[in-house]
Amino acid sequence: MNAPINVLLFGITRDITGQTEIRHPLAPNARVSDLLTQLHEQYPRLADIRALLVAVNGEYAEPDTQLKSTDEVALIPPVSGG
Repeated sequence: MNAPINVLLFGITRDITGQTEIRHPLAPNARVSDLLTQLHEQYPRLADIRALLVAVNGEYAEPDTQLKSTDEVALIPPVSGG
């Protein structure tokens, strides 16, 4: 059974999904890259975001970081400013 994982959304990721947080099913042994692939399939416009950072439990994560259903994931889009 796939347990859901909390994914927090900020900026453009929130605008694309229309939500501030989603619960997404997580396959056993899933990694950050697997989660992103699934989210890109569900929300294709997310794939257009360049330099999207992912944090797991408050720390930046690499694509090969393994995930657990108790983890909290945040999608952090690039911030523009001037």
